[in-house]
Amino acid sequence: MALDSETLSQFLMTIRRFVDKRLIPAEAEVAETDRIPADIVTEMRDLGLFGLSVPEEYGGLGLTMEEEVLAVFELGRAAPAFRSMFATNVGIGMQGIAIDGTPEQKAKYLPRLASGELIGSFALTEPDAGSDAGSVRTMARRDGDTYVLNGTKRFITNAPHAGLFTVMARTDSGTKGAAGVSAFVVERDTPGVSTGKPEKKMGQQGAHVCDVIFDDCRLPATALIGGIEGQGFKTAMKVLDKGRLHIAAACVGLAERILDDMLVYAVGRKQFGRPLADFQLLQAMFADSKADAYAARCMTLDAARKRDAGQDVSVESSCAKMFASESVGRIADRNVQVHGGNGYIREYRAEQLYRDARLFRIYEGTTQIQQIIIAKSLTADARVRAGF
Repeated sequence: MALDSETLSQFLMTIRRFVDKRLIPAEAEVAETDRIPADIVTEMRDLGLFGLSVPEEYGGLGLTMEEEVLAVFELGRAAPAFRSMFATNVGIGMQGIAIDGTPEQKAKYLPRLASGELIGSFALTEPDAGSDAGSVRTMARRDGDTYVLNGTKRFITNAPHAGLFTVMARTDSGTKGAAGVSAFVVERDTPGVSTGKPEKKMGQQGAHVCDVIFDDCRLPATALIGGIEGQGFKTAMKVLDKGRLHIAAACVGLAERILDDMLVYAVGRKQFGRPLADFQLLQAMFADSKADAYAARCMTLDAARKRDAGQDVSVESSCAKMFASESVGRIADRNVQVHGGNGYIREYRAEQLYRDARLFRIYEGTTQIQQIIIAKSLTADARVRAGF
């Protein structure tokens, strides 16, 4: 349900204050220690950030897609690790249950995800199946009224902290591709579930990923999301359509933050007796960055509104995610250039945000996957119009 304009405005202002007063000042500590302070996580729970998009009847805020995007514009201004802490509960770690789960699954898990008591994680990627989601090899073999799960998932966000995994596994070994894939909810303390060592990453310190291993993990048949086999890929695509808009919004927030940092540095730093901001070649970089960020914001809002209106936005969400993630990368690179030698020094944060931004072009579908999705849709439509 959409919030009234005053309530939404107050909520967004509360988030902005939280970002400015609590998150941005803690960025250096998080980057150094690779952990988010427990008191900040508690404040995130108190603000309702873990339940932004969880339906109200299950204890969440039930934001529309547009409202979620506006909130993430604000949250995205801080280093991405902070958003990552709750983002799987808002998006990919929860949406499969919210969209396609049975009433029992929703009642059991959504309230705990909304409160942040339970951290959800989305386990799709494997050592040999990342962008090619239809090549999932993790198997879920039916055995009476249970499934026996075996396989390894890789680079799973929040897996070290997760209490619940949405797992994509093949239930039909005789069917190749996406048609044989099903979705399951798997609780962390289920026998046969283990996690690997958290990976050391290029950036986004404080956001943790690791392998999740299933070794003869026996699940009740009620763990099958929606109670229907072979629907896992469709569930994943629904989740990713929404998740890509969330990621696009995070890119917009970070892009706008980096542009602000760039401008503040440029007006205060002098070369040849003049502020850097007075040099036309740098002014072109400011203008290009503003146009990039503005276009990404407009695309993301447009796609979000269309999704709220019930339209199929698979192409629009791919366009927004692709453009926003590429644009924040360009802006982060320009920021390092404007900072010059200081841009390569950790104290100035430009190098950290540059490394943080790089991941956005990879997860929840690489730029190349988004291009394929967009192009396939365009050519399919063209064939229909041409009568082929």
